Amino acid sequence: MKLTTVEDTKAFGRRLAGILRAGDLVLLTGPLGAGKTALVQGIGAGLEVVGAITSPTFVIARVHRGRTPLVHADAYRLGDKPDPRAEIDDLDLDASADDAVTVVEWGDGLVEQLNDEYLQVRIDRLDDDIRVVELVPHGGDWAARLHELGNQ
Repeated sequence: MKLTTVEDTKAFGRRLAGILRAGDLVLLTGPLGAGKTALVQGIGAGLEVVGAITSPTFVIARVHRGRTPLVHADAYRLGDKPDPRAEIDDLDLDASADDAVTVVEWGDGLVEQLNDEYLQVRIDRLDDDIRVVELVPHGGDWAARLHELGNQ
């Protein structure tokens, strides 16, 4: 799927929120500037969270309250740690995993152990600023939910 503007990315996030539920893990991958945080802003809007969503790069994780709570984490700064998985464990993301949608930027290879079933969202940014999004289901009923998303 191609998204031509930041607003398109946010709108897609709102649509994606329609198939998300408490306990879900969403893993976002893509280069700097690909639109990961914009996508999370759209997800937050769709989940009706309170307050602005900004990149949690420096605080690493934020909890946003709403109809369905959203845990937004950014593992970017953990990639250069000697044991980044231990750093992820220290964040205690699994403590709220059952009650919230957990979205992790830069978590590829680091957070998959939090849930056997998760959705990977790969975002790539082309030279003309168009974003290309690929949704990769991992276990559970993700494939069926993505089919539902395609029919919305």
